Amino acid sequence: MILLATALASWLGGAPGHAGNLVEFPNLSDHAPTKLLGYLARPELGLSGLLGSHSDRAEPYPAVVVLHGCGGFSSHSAQIADRLGAWGYVALTVDSLGPRGIASRCGGGGFDQAFDAYAALRYLSQLDFVDPARVAVFGQSMGGHSALYAVDRDLAAQYFEERFRAAIAYYPGCGIPAAAMTAPTLVLIGEADDWNPAERCREMVAHSRPDGATIALSVYPGVYHAFDVAELKPGVRFLGHWLEYNEPAARDAEQKLRAFLAANLGGISREDPAEK
Repeated sequence: MILLATALASWLGGAPGHAGNLVEFPNLSDHAPTKLLGYLARPELGLSGLLGSHSDRAEPYPAVVVLHGCGGFSSHSAQIADRLGAWGYVALTVDSLGPRGIASRCGGGGFDQAFDAYAALRYLSQLDFVDPARVAVFGQSMGGHSALYAVDRDLAAQYFEERFRAAIAYYPGCGIPAAAMTAPTLVLIGEADDWNPAERCREMVAHSRPDGATIALSVYPGVYHAFDVAELKPGVRFLGHWLEYNEPAARDAEQKLRAFLAANLGGISREDPAEK
């Protein structure tokens, strides 16, 4: 754990543009390992704070738990947290693989990443600058599936009294039959995704239970897996699947994400003053 923390801290310290910091927080009492690691971004410490975009906001802030994909914690994970911080949210990207000594889960194998989300929720809820009633969970690919799993009434959510206020899943595996979400959910996926087929997301939405929260689904024609990862330009084939950045889809998804968070966490402007 010490070596991992040192490596991550060194990476963060040497990576330009990152204003957050590495944190260690307790895992759930009956789960291993006993400690998890994460990257924490705060509105008043990043670009948003430097520009004074949220200087008139009174704490506590709404927050977002960020779950990474099967490749683990990366610069992309930190960039997501930084972007959310610039929008006025506290953001905690959870490293679910490193503390477990796992390099990748892209070849298969499972663990309870959704439960890591609840450990992160409990940690954030104890911070005096976070509003525990306004925390969302966000994930991509494997993390997107875990975000869905976390808010389904019959899956992870049944074990916790705490509730996420909203859930967002980028290109997730949508294999949840009769989904009954405990929070409004947004799913964004490419029609051409050959890793997590969009049709399964359509089926999940179509068969979701009427007593659950709403699931909004956006499917982008001709768009592949990992469409928001700018480093995937040009696209690449990985484990038999095509991954490719798509700027129009990435921009539209970001706009939908920002509007969805504003609508469900409340109190955050959809535009920063610096962007007008």
